[in-house]
Amino acid sequence: MPNKALVLVDFENEWLNPKSEYCVGKINDLLKRANKLIDYCRRQKYKIIFTTHIEKESKSPFAPNAFASQIIEQLRRSPQDVLIKKYKISPFYKTKLDNELKNIKHVVVCGILTNLCVRSFVQDAYDRDLNITVIKDCCKSFDNKTQTFTFEDLKATREEIIFTNLNQFIK
Repeated sequence: MPNKALVLVDFENEWLNPKSEYCVGKINDLLKRANKLIDYCRRQKYKIIFTTHIEKESKSPFAPNAFASQIIEQLRRSPQDVLIKKYKISPFYKTKLDNELKNIKHVVVCGILTNLCVRSFVQDAYDRDLNITVIKDCCKSFDNKTQTFTFEDLKATREEIIFTNLNQFIK
């Protein structure tokens, strides 16, 4: 039974749509790094968990079963990976994530949007006494200023969290 998990937060199609107000720009390099991270964690026997943000009873891009709210196809998702469908910013709120992380001691996290759902996951995982590593170059916000501030603020208020880039993590 694994005691480590990789959590990929909200890598959804909507972020790629250039016509959407939610578009985070071109993220091909981010997706390549995320796949490298997935491959590494899979070889190391991590539990792999994906989350998606869905807005119940919505006609927005994040509506249930909408293409926009599905996991980006380029990611190397396997049938044995866990999918957590969340309806609020926190991946823990009224989901089965707590149960999926039972017996997990260390979580590695990456995702989109750093300042919202990724941050919420990190804060909530911290409050559950999990050891956390954030892979900074596998995360994305709308802009670099927000990205940098989010990492600096989390680090300043939760010193135990490790913030690193992919290449340092997989050494």
